[in-house]
Amino acid sequence: MSAHWEEQAANWIAWARTPGHDVYWSYRDAFFELVPPPGGGALEVGCGEGRVCRDLAARGWDVTGIDASLPLLEAARAADRGGRYLLADASALPFEDGEFDLVVAYNSLMDMEDMPGAVREAERVLAPGGAFCITITHPIADVGRLADDGRSFVIDKPYVQPGLYDGTFARAGLTMHFKGWTRPLEAYVRALEAAGFVIAALREPASPVEPARTVPMFLMLRAVRGAG
Repeated sequence: MSAHWEEQAANWIAWARTPGHDVYWSYRDAFFELVPPPGGGALEVGCGEGRVCRDLAARGWDVTGIDASLPLLEAARAADRGGRYLLADASALPFEDGEFDLVVAYNSLMDMEDMPGAVREAERVLAPGGAFCITITHPIADVGRLADDGRSFVIDKPYVQPGLYDGTFARAGLTMHFKGWTRPLEAYVRALEAAGFVIAALREPASPVEPARTVPMFLMLRAVRGAG
């Protein structure tokens, strides 16, 4: 998907950075409630244009961001001259075992073809007891849509079998084309189990901007690396 994100880089930067436009700003507090207090080094996998890295740094973490899209990394560096941003594959991280106290994947795992590999690598580079904090588009939300009544939810793609996601959104003069994979929740949990993680917290936050929404937009969780 790196080629897609390079193609969409300018659109995403505009979408992500236009004040009040993207829902990240409405959901980030729910996510950061899952993030432990700052205490060392943090890695964001799939950092994109760097907004989560900047928020982590503002909260006291020593942050490294990696992404497979060079245009997005260049935007992240330009917005955070003191930050550390590297071109890297999430399933083959260029770091030592146990190098970080926190790994974050904010809305990036569903864009990774080798999601289990990325989860294994997150475990490898975490110190014992370190946290892996994740947000994904909710697996149900990715395979369905709100009906015209604004309340009913219609599932119109297979949920239990992985598939491709392809959607284009236009709002307030901006357009963004998203591509990724749809996976059931079990696929993510199995990847965490296989890597040796223990899930410590899971959240399905209600929409702060659509109070009548009947299906959560995102799923957030904190998993912990064992002592072994």
